[in-house]
Formats: sequence, structure tokens, C-alpha cells
Amino acid sequence: MRKNDSDRISRRGTGRIAAAFAALVLASAPAGAETLTSALSAAYSSNPDLNAARAGQRATDEAVPQALSGWRPQVSATGTITQSRTRFSSVSTVDLTNTQVGVAVSQYLFRGFQTVNTTKQAEASVQAGRASLSNTEQDTLFSAAQAYMNVLTDEAIVSLNKQNIEVLAEQLRATRDRFQVGEVTNTDVAQSEAALSGAYTQLNQAEANLLSSKATYRQIIGREPQNLAPATPAPNVPSTLDEALRLGHAYHPAIISSVYSEEAAAYAVKTAEGALLPTVTLQGAATYDNNPSVLYDEGSAASITAQVTIPIYQGGSEYSAVREAKETRSQALLQVDSVRQQVRAAVVSAWGALQAATASISSAKAQVKAAQIALDGVREEAKVGQRTTLDVLDAEQTLLDSKVSLVTAESDRVVASYALLSAIGSLTAQKLALAVDYYQPEVHYQQVRDKWFGLRTPSGQ
Repeated sequence: MRKNDSDRISRRGTGRIAAAFAALVLASAPAGAETLTSALSAAYSSNPDLNAARAGQRATDEAVPQALSGWRPQVSATGTITQSRTRFSSVSTVDLTNTQVGVAVSQYLFRGFQTVNTTKQAEASVQAGRASLSNTEQDTLFSAAQAYMNVLTDEAIVSLNKQNIEVLAEQLRATRDRFQVGEVTNTDVAQSEAALSGAYTQLNQAEANLLSSKATYRQIIGREPQNLAPATPAPNVPSTLDEALRLGHAYHPAIISSVYSEEAAAYAVKTAEGALLPTVTLQGAATYDNNPSVLYDEGSAASITAQVTIPIYQGGSEYSAVREAKETRSQALLQVDSVRQQVRAAVVSAWGALQAATASISSAKAQVKAAQIALDGVREEAKVGQRTTLDVLDAEQTLLDSKVSLVTAESDRVVASYALLSAIGSLTAQKLALAVDYYQPEVHYQQVRDKWFGLRTPSGQ
């Protein structure tokens, strides 16, 4: 439940209404209901942000075959047609149409280890991208869990407000009847009328909040919320904070992604340094000429050339590129430490929220019990004139607020449990055992890694 939910739940009512909402949260799921698990499965399969991240990872995969192309030959073909006229004397002119075709092959034998390091850099970037994709998956699933609980809670709040209006309307009628026989004053009637008017205002606000929550649900999960079932806390939550911190440090995809990004940056330094080393190239060419000159009808030629290029000075750009790559790696190293601290803070925060929600459940239950006893006593005292209508309304509000606090704590515990799973890197479709086809990024990687030709993607685009 969002933090401001309790702020906007300020209305008159009876303990019977809040108890019904508590029963809704803790009850078993009705047949055919949308469950939190099915909502998470839908978000995993259809969320546009997650699908966009998957497409981005497939694009990242292509960096590896691009780097591997440095090991492969470059082949080109040329063709030319030349029309010429040669005059040998004032009375002798020869027109020639020369056709030439040729094939050239170039193969790097040594590039200062740039191909090796570029390939390793690309492979590290792929691993970083996969971890980043896993992090996006966790963010999406957590957002789906939040959206589910918000709709479930807001629907119950709307129901509470509607039932509360019915109770206050009945109480207003009873107060007016008692006013007619002189048991209460006009002030009591005005208090009941004010409470009912306030309840209508709160119902309008609750319906607006529900509409917003449904829109967010539709955006994240991909379908309209219908007949949502109660939710329970996430499974396999760590039992201690130390265990949660250890798991988060070891397995959180954001940390893994930052480590691989630093590795890619280290190979980028070596690639930049390779531009200062010699290159060795083997080149082969073959040509065929038709009508090359007035003396020959045709001719052909073939050649093989080995070329060594040693860079001496080219304006200093290579040196600057090396310095830039080193600074980028330093930035990546610092980013690893920053991400680790962020993960630790997220784990501690989620753990604290879960413990607070769990503790609040016990205190809220005690508060509900005490408020119920107080309300019963105030009602009995009001019958003999020792309490006013306002006292009864206040006691009813106290009981309602205490039961709403209990429901809020139950909802907060569910959200906090999923937040903790996300903080330790365990909020994934596989670890939640969602009934979906798990996306496997390595499948696409293997499909494109060693491709020499082809414009179509593995999906047929």
C-alpha cells in the first residue's frame, strides 16, 4: 500500500466494515480470480519496457560478431569499362572499348591485439547487458506487485467508503428520529450530517485513486484488473539481515552488471593501446583485361602483397584515446563500489520495512481489540445519556482507523517482502516459479555469434 493511503482513509464507519476488508485480504482466492502470481506472469510476458530491454540486449549481442569480423578476410570485386580513341597519324584512328574485372582479398595477420581485445570487450558487454536485463526484469516484477496491491487496496477502500455511507445514512436517520422525541439536540443531527457529507467526499477521492491505480496496473501488467485475489508475502525471504546482505552482495544483477562493465572498460584500454602497435596485412588481387591496348586483345594479372604498417605519429589522437579509455575504466571501477552501496542500502531499507510491517500487524491487532471494547462501552453509555453522538462517532472512527491500520500493515508486508527479494536479486521469474516461457538471452547470442552472412535477424526481421 502507498504511504499516503492511510492519510486519505479518514471517514466515519463501523468496525464491521473494516473487518470485512481484513477478511478480504486474508481470505483464500475465489475460483477464477486474478492472482498476484498470474499478474506477475502477465507482466513478465508482455510488459513493453521489459520487452524493449530484451530487444536492446539482442542488439548488444551483435557486438561480438562485429568484433570477430576482424579475424575474417575482406573481399571486394571491381569492374570498369573504358572507351578510348587513339590517333596514330592524321589518317589513322583506333577506338577501343576496354573491360576490366578484378577481385581483391585482404586479411589482417596482426592488428596489435585489437581483434582479441575488442572481442573480449564485446563479450564482457554482453554479460553486463544480461545482468542489466535481469535487473530490469526485477524492477518490472516489483512494479507489477506494487500495482497489484494498490488496485486490491483501493478497491477495498472504495467498498469501505460505500458501506460507510450506508451506515452513516442509517445513523443520521436514527439521530433525526431521536431529535423528534427530544432525546438529542440539533447539534447531534448536524454532527451526523457533517459526517455523512464528509464520507461522500472521501468516496469521490477513493474512486479517483482507484482509477489511477487501474491505469498503472494496465500500463505495467498489460490488461485490466478484474476480480483480484488476496495476496500473501513473497516466498523464500531471508530470515536474517546478514543473510540478506550476503545474498544481495553476491547475486544482485546490478552489481554483476557493473563488474562486467568494468571488465569491458579494461579491454577497451588494451584495444586503444593496440592502435600504437604495428599491423600486418596480407593482400591478394587478380584482374582480367579485355582490349587493354591496341597491341593486346586481352591480359590478366595476379599479385600477393604482405604489408607492415608501423605507426610513428599521427597527430596524438591515439594517445588521447588511451587516456580517455583509462579514465572511463576508473569511472567503471568507482561505479562498482557505488552500486554495491546502493544495493546494501536497498537491502537494509527493505528489511526494515518488512520488519516494521510485521511488527505493526501485532500492535494493530491489539489496537483493534481495545478499540472494539471502547466502542461497545461508549454505545452503552450513550443509551443512558452519559455519552453524546459525537462520542459514538469518534469511537467508531477510532475502531475503523485501527482496523484499516491492520489491513495497511498486511498490505505493506506483502510489498516489503517483494522489495526485499528484489534487493537481494531473487525477484526473477524462475525463482518465483512463474508459469511462463522463460526468456533466455543466450539463445539469441549463440544464433548470431558466428554468423558470417545474413541480413535477417533470428526472429525473421
